Amino acid sequence: MKRNIQIPPDSPREEDMASSRAKVGVHGDTNCLKESKNNTGGGGGSAAGEASPVNRIYSLDELETVATVGTGTFGRVFLVKDKKSRNFFALKQMKISDVIRLKQEQHVHNEKEVLMEVNHPFLIRLFWTHHDERFLYMLMDYVPGGELFSYLRSRGRFSNATGLFYTSEIVCAIEYLHSKEIVYRDLKPENILLDGEGHIRLTDFGFAKKLSDRTWTLCGTPEYLAPEVIQSKGHGRAVDWWALGILVFEMLAGYPPFFDDNPFGIYQKILAGRLDFPRHLDFYVKDLIKKFLVIDRARRLGNMKNGADDVKKHRWFKTIDWDAVPLRKLKPPILPKVSHEGDTSNFDVYPDEDWKKDPPVPQKDLEIFKNF
Repeated sequence: MKRNIQIPPDSPREEDMASSRAKVGVHGDTNCLKESKNNTGGGGGSAAGEASPVNRIYSLDELETVATVGTGTFGRVFLVKDKKSRNFFALKQMKISDVIRLKQEQHVHNEKEVLMEVNHPFLIRLFWTHHDERFLYMLMDYVPGGELFSYLRSRGRFSNATGLFYTSEIVCAIEYLHSKEIVYRDLKPENILLDGEGHIRLTDFGFAKKLSDRTWTLCGTPEYLAPEVIQSKGHGRAVDWWALGILVFEMLAGYPPFFDDNPFGIYQKILAGRLDFPRHLDFYVKDLIKKFLVIDRARRLGNMKNGADDVKKHRWFKTIDWDAVPLRKLKPPILPKVSHEGDTSNFDVYPDEDWKKDPPVPQKDLEIFKNF
């Protein structure tokens, strides 16, 4: 079960929402909130060995809707089939009226900008964007294996070896994003998808941002927020390494290190920084987590002079061949049950509903997305 959480008031910015592992974002000087249950995927719009679908020009008429695989506050994600190539994709469809009402315009533009720039085996790919007078569309990889969150909940917790595998692939993904001055800001099990072979794909880049210095935007998932975000001190790429520390703990313990029924309690525990490890955790992984969860950013592993190299050299990773990781040569510990490319059995079932009845938005609102 996903937890119900609220975001308490933070400095002069107030956000309050209760949702399943909710996340909240404030962009610029505006308040905005976003529930997250997006299964925008990354398994490959084309099967291995086929020509890349990146250079195609698509049209909605050529995309046949198969099923809903994710829902959110202002969008849905559909599994679609390209009538020409017969390939499967994830089509993220967002209501323009809701995007504007929730002040998410910059979010959406950031997501497109980041996804157009990245190309990495552990990140989702964006193939095409489009808008009409009601909706914004993003055509992306469909990843049939489902969320890492689902596997973690069904198993309770992962073994040390399983956690090591996923952490290694995530380290490579974060290192790549940071090399392009992109901060991801939404690392959590729900945003890590498994492809048909069991390798990861990071998805949902709504909070990702190109960053040359710092940003003061409040965003993230409560249990995963770094202290500098909570304290509105301005933050940078170091928040991703903090979140990785939280994620490693959650994968191996089965719960995050800082949690509380009272939303304020989560923040108080994060700022206090007290870690209570389960007895079964490996000595080296406890050391790694401690070095990620350092309140002083200047001393946080991954954020020092040598960057990700410091992470890779940590003793917990001593068995990892780092050259082999991005080549997808490590053997995945979990092989998702996927019967065919368009298999949706690893995602929740969503009721079919007519989601396209909204009236067209005014022309002045369309202007905001004229280049989308």
